[in-house]
Amino acid sequence: MFEYTAPADLLAGRVILITGAGDGIGRACALSCAAHGATVVLVGRTQSKLEEVYDAIEAAGHPQPALCPLNLETATEKDYEDLADQLFDAFGKLDGLVHNAAELGPRTLLDGVKADAWLRVMQVNVNAPFLLTKAMMPLLRAADDASVVLLSSSVGRKGRAYWGPYAVSKFAVEGMMQVLADEQDGTSNIRVNSVNPGATRTRMRATAYPNEPVETNPEPEAIMPVFLYLLGPDGKAHNGAALNAQ
Repeated sequence: MFEYTAPADLLAGRVILITGAGDGIGRACALSCAAHGATVVLVGRTQSKLEEVYDAIEAAGHPQPALCPLNLETATEKDYEDLADQLFDAFGKLDGLVHNAAELGPRTLLDGVKADAWLRVMQVNVNAPFLLTKAMMPLLRAADDASVVLLSSSVGRKGRAYWGPYAVSKFAVEGMMQVLADEQDGTSNIRVNSVNPGATRTRMRATAYPNEPVETNPEPEAIMPVFLYLLGPDGKAHNGAALNAQ
């Protein structure tokens, strides 16, 4: 496991947007960031799940989060621009952006993947992070020390049979991270990195590996150190890095 002990006030005063914040790794990330002082922007497609995370953060006495339901499969460029405008009016900056939301898609031979399934995975896993990052760049530049974290996968670093559009999309995520990191190197205060969470006890993992005993994998909370490290000031040294949570 990535070893890092975060100070209690690590993210105090920071505004961090997390996609897929209603469940799994995104939920754990939102709760962990809030517990370390961040104002968290909760983005996801299921409002009821976001509301549960919102309520948990408020009940714990952490900074009041922002709730922003958004379906990444159907969102348009204007939707992302409108969200950026709302965040600018509310906060004037964005210190962290975590691209967690993802679509698993079919696990089959590539020539067996239907076109609509391919396009859906690419829309959620590649196009949405691009459009969201593009819209948020002015807000990220307005922060003193901004961090963009894109979630990757082991199959996005070495291709594997039957992982189809998901694996290809994660290769694209790694490429997006590298290009954006290189562009920001020496030109802005924004750093961009990717994280491979590894096998984690999530709904997506259970879908991908239906015969795997769930207790063999750590809870999402266990892999939070790498996210806290990258989102806080201690992670400033990393830009363009492909890190592993485990």
